[in-house]
Amino acid sequence: MAEFRSINPQEIFDNPFKLFGSDWGLVTAGTQEGFNTMTISWGGLGLMWTKPVAITFIRPSRYTYEFLEQGDMFTICFFDEQYREALSFCGSKSGRNVDKVAETGLTPLFTEDGVPYFEEARLVLVCKKLYAQMLNEESVLGGDAVLKNYNGDDYHKMYISDIWEILTK
Repeated sequence: MAEFRSINPQEIFDNPFKLFGSDWGLVTAGTQEGFNTMTISWGGLGLMWTKPVAITFIRPSRYTYEFLEQGDMFTICFFDEQYREALSFCGSKSGRNVDKVAETGLTPLFTEDGVPYFEEARLVLVCKKLYAQMLNEESVLGGDAVLKNYNGDDYHKMYISDIWEILTK
């Protein structure tokens, strides 16, 4: 496989609407001793407090949420279309019940700080949490987003994270 190289945020030419909305990504959190990954299709990229940031949304009921809450760092990995089946698997199975790495054949790597990501990714955002807040029905200002996306009270937690490093091949 090709080696990763670091790039600046201005060198990301991917459309973030496509990256999150149709390509999907894997959010991975934890350490070399234990981590979990899950597929995401909500998120964004931008600037906050003069920093390049990634925005992700994770439900507390997800196993990956536990790992996100335990540490400050995580990754968001994006893949070529040939990994669609692996992404689909990681979005439909819980790491509480299956070993996603063994089942998908994805190869975990770790940053110098021990943050997990995958060798097969084409783009990796190494993130450090800056701000987090639970979404709630009272804060939804318009439309029928609550009715379309929530059944009960399993609202997502929004993480706005400093992008510490961007890796690409």
